[in-house]
Amino acid sequence: MKRVTKNSAKLLCTTAITAIYIAGAAQALTGGQSTAGLDGNGNAASTEIVVTAQRRAERAQDVPIAITAFSPERLQQQGITQAQNLQATVPSLVVGTNGTPAREAQSFTIRGQGATFQASPGVVVYLNEVPLPAAISLPQQGGAGNFVDLENVQILNGPQGTLFGRNTTGGAVLLVPKKPTDQFEAYVQAKIGNYDNREFEGAVNIPVVDDKVLLRVAGAYQDRDGYTHDVIWNTDRDNMHWYSGRIGLTLKPTENFENYTMAYGANSRNHGTGVVNTHLNIEGLSTTPYFTGFNFCHEAPTIPGAVASCDVYRAAVAQANARGPRQTAHGSNSFQNTKTWGITNTSTLNLNDELALRNIVSYQRFKTTYSIDSDGTIFQFDDGDPREYPAPGVVTLPGDGTPVTYLNASPTRLPRDHLKVFTEELQLQGDLFDKLLTFTVGAFYYDQRPAGEQGAGATGFCPAIYTGDPALCGAYDIRYAITNTSKALYAQTTLDLGLVSPALENLKVTGGYRHTWDKVSGSASLYQAFGPGAFFCFADNTLAATAEGCGFNANLKTSEPTWNVGVDYRFSPELLVYGKISRGYKAGGINANAVFTNTRTFPPEFVTSYEAGFKSDVRLANMPLRLNATYYYLNYKGIQRATGDFNSATGAAGARVLSADARIQGIEAEASLRPIPGVEIGGTFSYTDAKYKRYEFEPSSPTQDCTGNVISAPATVNLTCIPFQYVSPYIYSFHVSAEQPLGNDLGTIAMFVNYSHTSAQHTAGTSVPGNQPGERLEPFGTLNLSLDWRNVAGSRMDVGFYATNLANKLYRVSNSNTYTGQFFTSTLYGEPRMYGLRLRYSFGG
Repeated sequence: MKRVTKNSAKLLCTTAITAIYIAGAAQALTGGQSTAGLDGNGNAASTEIVVTAQRRAERAQDVPIAITAFSPERLQQQGITQAQNLQATVPSLVVGTNGTPAREAQSFTIRGQGATFQASPGVVVYLNEVPLPAAISLPQQGGAGNFVDLENVQILNGPQGTLFGRNTTGGAVLLVPKKPTDQFEAYVQAKIGNYDNREFEGAVNIPVVDDKVLLRVAGAYQDRDGYTHDVIWNTDRDNMHWYSGRIGLTLKPTENFENYTMAYGANSRNHGTGVVNTHLNIEGLSTTPYFTGFNFCHEAPTIPGAVASCDVYRAAVAQANARGPRQTAHGSNSFQNTKTWGITNTSTLNLNDELALRNIVSYQRFKTTYSIDSDGTIFQFDDGDPREYPAPGVVTLPGDGTPVTYLNASPTRLPRDHLKVFTEELQLQGDLFDKLLTFTVGAFYYDQRPAGEQGAGATGFCPAIYTGDPALCGAYDIRYAITNTSKALYAQTTLDLGLVSPALENLKVTGGYRHTWDKVSGSASLYQAFGPGAFFCFADNTLAATAEGCGFNANLKTSEPTWNVGVDYRFSPELLVYGKISRGYKAGGINANAVFTNTRTFPPEFVTSYEAGFKSDVRLANMPLRLNATYYYLNYKGIQRATGDFNSATGAAGARVLSADARIQGIEAEASLRPIPGVEIGGTFSYTDAKYKRYEFEPSSPTQDCTGNVISAPATVNLTCIPFQYVSPYIYSFHVSAEQPLGNDLGTIAMFVNYSHTSAQHTAGTSVPGNQPGERLEPFGTLNLSLDWRNVAGSRMDVGFYATNLANKLYRVSNSNTYTGQFFTSTLYGEPRMYGLRLRYSFGG
């Protein structure tokens, strides 16, 4: 405890001293004059990003929370077209698949808080103020094309449980689409690059009736070859093939009423994820019994206690090592198809100059079907719902020559996730007493439920020699139908104490409260079909006449308050200092993969956040300098930690969600300096210090804990010592941006270079270091470049060159952590160097 207190004090003092320095510098260097970010009248400059972090339009520098915002120009310069591209560009943000072998499952973790298998997200993604559908089987929100034609992207760090729709513990990502304007304008853009990349994007804005009926239509398409070659199927995994569209219609029948409707749709079809096998647990395979007289290796029945040969697995490891990181050999033909669409309607009625009534209603659909080869080998370790096996259904075992027939595909093909989501939100916003008192009160309703049958067929582990034998290695099926509903009432107000006394002007206090009622209900079944009327139920080791007879029903209700209290003071137009305390909450859920009756549900998690920081715009040697910094401390309780599970009585493998407590603290900073007109030098930095305070549970199977001993039930495993999952202690980035007009209407040359670095990250949730090969992802950095000639010779044409991961850095972004439980380890590698040319032509405007 002394060490924690000491570290906290150091971090807090560092932030406080810097704030005091900036306060003095603001007065000494600027003499009270406006600086970067403000025009001569003290208003937001044209380069400022207007954000909606508090559900109203404000300049980012005026919002007393940690927020990172990207303009459309910066999104293009940094090559941000999907969630993964945000990695290391935002303080405390980690983007990854969270152990899931699916590229499209790009999940956000902020300040150590993110997604858990089968749980609601810890960081919610919003499109047009509405949370995107969240899959059950994957940590995925929404589909392809979400980053097309945006006004900006905002990442909010910390609990957002008062003003925003779904309760979150980690933060929120706001995708703000461009709304129709009262001016005709359009653009078309094309990109061509390596890996046969082809991208097309365009939008048109039409004022159908001036200032009354405004229309904007946008669309995009991308087709790119994959960068991981599957030698079995002779196809490229990790490819991209998607298209999307969005329509926005604004109606202004009267001066005081506005109605905005946005509809979107996207379809993605690809060859699946290029999972690469890195390890096979030969010792575990050779010593673990499969059935009496059998072992996990490929040889025929052995004498108990005899040493078995695992040469077929050793040969597979040697072949994988020889192929390297950009090739793989899948036993089943992986793929993923995702369709999503939705419609949002926002109505705003200005009751008078001070009060506005808003209503936001939405309906969305999400459907994904996929097959994954989790182990990245031709063996059946963990093959998920394969479309087909190697044609004509026979492969040769490595180093052996034995032909093996794959016949275990599930006869049923279902979507893994097929969801429909309805939301309704009613708000009353007020700006009273010349905006010295602002408030928002409202009610929110969220309903996500199945839109059809969901499930999967899969084959678990099968010794190589028995592959294709339905008696020993038959496919098993899982079905689930889970409904999440959430109701909430909330209110938040900010008071400038200048309303009470002129001496207190610019000192503001904020208070917010929300009460949420969550209900999670549903059913699930895990079984193996041996024939009509014969279904083996994994969870309770029984036979049932129907698949439904193997199922269970469960529900979980929670009713919790969340709140925040904050204070901020603007010392001058150049310096804002703030502090706040907030409480966040994330609902529990249903474990559809439960193999014990007492693990079918899991409870919610909570976080209390203490945060202090400043935002400044000053001058350093007469150069505009922006510096923002934050210190935070989190008390994180009931952390949802997913892990595999095994019922030795039935032989059933499944999953469970554990609970842990932790403390997390850190600092975050963003800075930018403009040494000369047209040039910006900047960067971001974050340090995250996360440690468990309590992590104990009764194991389902023998588990090694912090003492080094292997613990079995009913004793308790203590994993408090293990590294925190999905946290990179140091994340930083640097960038240089430069623009130079060529004169004589020849256009402008623009350059943007940025380097982003992510330190090492631990990914295992329930393993002592050393037990899971590759669970520690190595640190890596990537270099990106963008060069543009804008408005070439006054032609409205932009010509550009882009490159991401310019140095072609090889790095890993995920690890399976299945070495001890399922005898393999597989990994995912990040994108190689991508480069190409782009052309953009603009009309009107």
